[in-house]
Amino acid sequence: MKKFADGHFLGFLFSQYWYKLIVVFFFNILAVAFSILSLLLIEPFVAVLFGMDLSRLSPLGKMMMNFLSSFIDIEAASRQVTGLVILALLFFFLKNLFTFMSQWFMAPVRSDVVRNMRNALFDKILILPLSYFNDQRKGDVISCAVNDTHEIEYTILTALKQFLTEPLTVLMYMIALFWISPRLSLFVLVLLPVAGYVISSISRSLRRSGKHSKDFLGGLLAHVEETLSGLRIIKAFNAFKQAEKSFDDSNDRYTKIQRKIYRKVDLASPLSEFMGITLVMIILVFGGMSVMRPDSTLTPELFITYIALFTQIINPSKNFSTAFSNYRRGMSAMDRMLEILNADELIMEEKDALPVSGFERELKINHLSFSYGQQEILHDLNFSIPKSAVIALVGASGAGKSTLVDLLPRFYDPTSGSVSIDGVDIRKYKIDDLRSLYALVSQDVVLFNDTIANNIAFGMKEVSAERIEAAAKAANIYDFICSLPDGFDTNIGDRGLNLSGGQRQRLSIARAVLRNAPILLLDEATSAMDTESERLVQDALDKMMQDRTAIVIAHRLSTIKHADRILVMEEGCIVEEGTHDELMKLDGRYAKFVQIQNS
Repeated sequence: MKKFADGHFLGFLFSQYWYKLIVVFFFNILAVAFSILSLLLIEPFVAVLFGMDLSRLSPLGKMMMNFLSSFIDIEAASRQVTGLVILALLFFFLKNLFTFMSQWFMAPVRSDVVRNMRNALFDKILILPLSYFNDQRKGDVISCAVNDTHEIEYTILTALKQFLTEPLTVLMYMIALFWISPRLSLFVLVLLPVAGYVISSISRSLRRSGKHSKDFLGGLLAHVEETLSGLRIIKAFNAFKQAEKSFDDSNDRYTKIQRKIYRKVDLASPLSEFMGITLVMIILVFGGMSVMRPDSTLTPELFITYIALFTQIINPSKNFSTAFSNYRRGMSAMDRMLEILNADELIMEEKDALPVSGFERELKINHLSFSYGQQEILHDLNFSIPKSAVIALVGASGAGKSTLVDLLPRFYDPTSGSVSIDGVDIRKYKIDDLRSLYALVSQDVVLFNDTIANNIAFGMKEVSAERIEAAAKAANIYDFICSLPDGFDTNIGDRGLNLSGGQRQRLSIARAVLRNAPILLLDEATSAMDTESERLVQDALDKMMQDRTAIVIAHRLSTIKHADRILVMEEGCIVEEGTHDELMKLDGRYAKFVQIQNS
């Protein structure tokens, strides 16, 4: 995946929406133009209202009257003030209409950019090696995937929207103000930044998110957490596309809800402003009558116009000043996201990688060593596994057994040495093809919040119900599934916690049976079970291992004593190897292990 700097990543996300941003900019120009036109009506309105000599109007007022004469009969309007009021309201209505249209087109840009950020981050999580997550806290990754994108949405994207609209608004209003009174406008230029800073420092953001939106956001968080928990299974079963589609569907539903929220929130501001201006026009009618009393020496027309225009630049100025602080606050979230997006993808596929669909002779470990950072886990391992052989790995926790198994489907790559299949280094094979050769049954069973049928068929396409049922029968779980009210359509809940440990394990065996891979990886598949569950699981494993190559990690003697060869590991090295009988005659570490089991 391409690496990005801060600005480059945002530019990449926005590049496909440039035409919508132009439309947004165009509607903003129209909105501000109609706002200024509506406020410039104040001077001729007051003059017409009080029967003043229209020749006394300012050049700006005369220009407005000439402009209005193209649309209405000025003499008739002098007798019917209502006509000017309606025209002013029409201008304000058009101003707010174009404001809303601008925000209407901006809403999908914002929501789609956030969706694309989440998808890019989720896709990166799927392809990063497992070693990346050894040094990362799962909560940090989840927070980045959901909370940080949410933070970016309400800081950086909001700030960019304000950078796009507010400077134009302030500029157009300032031109109008300087046209009316250059001296007063110079004072405004000094006062406005100070006022904007004060207002932005004491103002509060009163955004609300609907409950429905929070529910979907929580669902996205749960989805990411579930994916991280099941990342090993997703990689082993080549279920990238399925996981991506599931997340994309959930993200799309959340995006549509957010889009509606944006439009409703954005509608509130122009609507409230339109109602407020309507009240201002009413107040001007009655207030102007009192100002124009015979004893008054004040000419209010241009001053009222100026004040009205000035009030319209306060909010844009405030928003523009707060945009900088929001942008800086959001960049910390962006930095955390880019740390993941720019992380190195250590498990890389060669450009001309070879396809592989079968396993003919042997799987060989050649002088293999592996380290986590400075800590060596495996040291110079050498052995081969003939086709259809059952190899058992025995040793204390931390001896390196699970790490060795994880190297076979390239969850990690060795520090030195190699793993080869039929004489070819597995790094030369296509990763998806390589992992299709393995079926994994682990002590830590990973199931997903989905139906039993979909869990069994995980990572596979267009699997018939008959094949799923056959796999369930082979795993000794068919009768239990049929006893459930919804059978194979039963949803097993989050991580399958509604099932017992033995039931979860037999479902994972059914998944491996359905995959029908030539090599089985069994990592403590019968540990921590009651006698009956262990019997059912072991029986299912025995049937699945027939005519297949199997690498078995186990502590129970019943699981390993019939293996073709047993490898005893200690501190990352193979210290003994042979059959059960051969190792018992050695009276070494394996014999002591058996004695402990029988005691």
